[in-house]
Amino acid sequence: MIDIRLHNTLTGKKELFKPVKEGRVGMYHCGPTVYNYVHIGNLRSFFLADITRRLFETAEYEVTQVMNVTDVGMLGDNDDEDKMTQGLKREGKPLTLEAMKELADFYAKAFVKDIEALNIKIPNRIPKASEHITEDIEVVKKLEAKGLTYTTSDGVYFDTSKIKDYGKLGGVKQSDDSTQSRIGLNSEKRNPRDFSLWKLNPNLGWESPWGKGFPGWHIECSAMSMKYLGETFDIHTGGIDLAPIHHNNEIAQSEHATGKEFAHYWLHNAFINVGEAKMAKSAGNFLTLSSLTDKGYDPMAYRYFLLGARYSTPMNFTWEALDAAANAYKKLINQICELPEGGTANKGLFEKALSYVADDLDTPKALALCWDIMKDDSVSPADKRATLLAIDQLLGLGKPKPAEEIPAAVLALMKEREGARAAKDFKKSDELRDKIAALGYVIKDMPDGQKISKK
Repeated sequence: MIDIRLHNTLTGKKELFKPVKEGRVGMYHCGPTVYNYVHIGNLRSFFLADITRRLFETAEYEVTQVMNVTDVGMLGDNDDEDKMTQGLKREGKPLTLEAMKELADFYAKAFVKDIEALNIKIPNRIPKASEHITEDIEVVKKLEAKGLTYTTSDGVYFDTSKIKDYGKLGGVKQSDDSTQSRIGLNSEKRNPRDFSLWKLNPNLGWESPWGKGFPGWHIECSAMSMKYLGETFDIHTGGIDLAPIHHNNEIAQSEHATGKEFAHYWLHNAFINVGEAKMAKSAGNFLTLSSLTDKGYDPMAYRYFLLGARYSTPMNFTWEALDAAANAYKKLINQICELPEGGTANKGLFEKALSYVADDLDTPKALALCWDIMKDDSVSPADKRATLLAIDQLLGLGKPKPAEEIPAAVLALMKEREGARAAKDFKKSDELRDKIAALGYVIKDMPDGQKISKK
């Protein structure tokens, strides 16, 4: 098997990958909290999971990929992570488990639709937090038996002062700074970094040895990952914002419950920024995938955009950058479609692409190689096509389909509408838009002109 090197956030170094079990890889990815649509910044995390899986499958490993869905909330007054409750209030739904499930099911389906549109492989397992309460309780009981927990009026907490290695992921050091805590100021907490394992709520939730309530957000990931991958597994991924707190809490509770190393390699993707700030729902500067498709962009143009930078490099989203990615994607696919079938993949070029991605998921180099192959006259046209399709096992741009030919009648209406808009005859422009729609096409007005797509 090819050598694979990954930058491990746990050690801060690029390391040679060594599996727990020869020829097999177990991967866990922090999935969405399904209280709203995911934004395109969130999607970069799931794209990272997909590229990692594609690399190992192409390198002939047997992969087990698990991605959780957080579909329950913790209803504490001072809990700033209670996303599900936020979603219920936003949509005017009652605070009940039934309403929470209804909300979660809707947005979970929307999430799957989005990742499918980006050609992200569906994980082998997508466990729901609401279906693993028993497993959560068992982990908390193990920690309690070891004297690592304490109970307050609002729940059960992990006592971080009892362990020496808290915060080892990413070099986070022990601190009394309460801003480092997921849960805000709480006079009953012994230490600002102590985190909730079980959140009490006498009116809603599940029964437990400590009273009715909900599992802590962090305990859910520990319980689900260990159930399906074992107490020690290979790779854990997520957004860089999860590393300081959520992932350090996962490590602390998992390793001190089992006495074993939790995950060997930790991969974290950098943010997608808009201007100077990271894309975030709380900041109100987020875009969903439908925000792009509503403007006439193919979802795969966004995947091409993501491939253009290594996962650990921050990216700045602009419409101009997406336009460039969309044009490059369309050009590459159309050129591949013009190549004849029946060729054989060039082994040397394929292995070169594989070596790039095996070097800490360097997709920009692999993508650049695709363009070099298109220009390489020493490779026959048919072999070019076969080679590029083989490399696409790693990149996931999908089987090329020729661009659909727009009917002449529609093109004529588009040209007429362009003239009407230039003359500021917007009434006529709208009438022509309706005629185009009647022929089965949707037209969008973009800064660089009209974009058309089939309904």
